Amino acid sequence: MAFNIIEAKREHVSLILHFIRQLAIYEKMESEVVATEASLASHLFDQQSAHCVLAFEGETAVGFALYFYNFSTFLGKQGLYLEDLFVSPAYRAKGYGKQLLLYIAKQALNCGCGRMEWSVLNWNQPAIDFYERLGALPMHEWTVFRLSEEKLKLLSATK
Repeated sequence: MAFNIIEAKREHVSLILHFIRQLAIYEKMESEVVATEASLASHLFDQQSAHCVLAFEGETAVGFALYFYNFSTFLGKQGLYLEDLFVSPAYRAKGYGKQLLLYIAKQALNCGCGRMEWSVLNWNQPAIDFYERLGALPMHEWTVFRLSEEKLKLLSATK
């Protein structure tokens, strides 16, 4: 069966949210999903602060990848950050994840990016193995920090 990678459009927003929820279930983080169709439509299609591509097998959507651009001060050029990559369990090990990643890697090169980065949960060995097979290197010397929206509000209120 033939498969396609396409740029998501506004009419795909419910499908994107579906994949986000499926990813959250897989990552045991379902309760953290507060995104709505309206918030996704606003950020993906009105503000264009992130981009999404979808993988299809025939007419069936089988996965997605969501990314945005950042900037590296050391390189002096933009980079691409892959926020999420997900393929439905029934379609894994068929090349969809690799095709999504290749599509985004080409986007990074076409936009003059100096690098492409992403995070993976430490327990997700299948994903780690997949990324390493493609030549990606783990950045063990870095620790990810996060300020939630609540913490951002508290921090910004300090004097």
